[in-house]
Amino acid sequence: MKLAEALALRADAVRRVEQLRTRIAASARYQEGEEPAEDAGQLLAESAAVLDDLESLVRRINRTNAAAALDGGGTLTDALARRDVLRLRHSVVTAAADAAAGQYGAARQLRSELRMLSALPVAELRSRADALAREIREVDVRIQRANWEVDLLD
Repeated sequence: MKLAEALALRADAVRRVEQLRTRIAASARYQEGEEPAEDAGQLLAESAAVLDDLESLVRRINRTNAAAALDGGGTLTDALARRDVLRLRHSVVTAAADAAAGQYGAARQLRSELRMLSALPVAELRSRADALAREIREVDVRIQRANWEVDLLD
């Protein structure tokens, strides 16, 4: 099985657990004289089995990510960490540019009010945000390529 397939299975398992959690909560209590819509105990047992499978799958994915070497150096885990930090960096730079451009807060109403000045170079921040976005895309392409090329470890 390829890593990408395992990631899809992981996403399905997480969705399944969330669905089961909702169904368990809906069936955990019922009014006297009526029957619950579903057997909450059976649903709880089913969720335990799905969670056990999910844990095993996540362990295998993590081992694979740590062992898989990428072209350009580093492991898949390194690339995932890089992408996460780049996304955070991009959001900080974008928020700074938006704030400096005056996109947060009220604009002047009257000419007699004080003018608001930018403390940061907006154009430079936008350019930096664009460069970060490009780097995120490049790292993401490397990750996605590896996901379809790397076999899942046991």
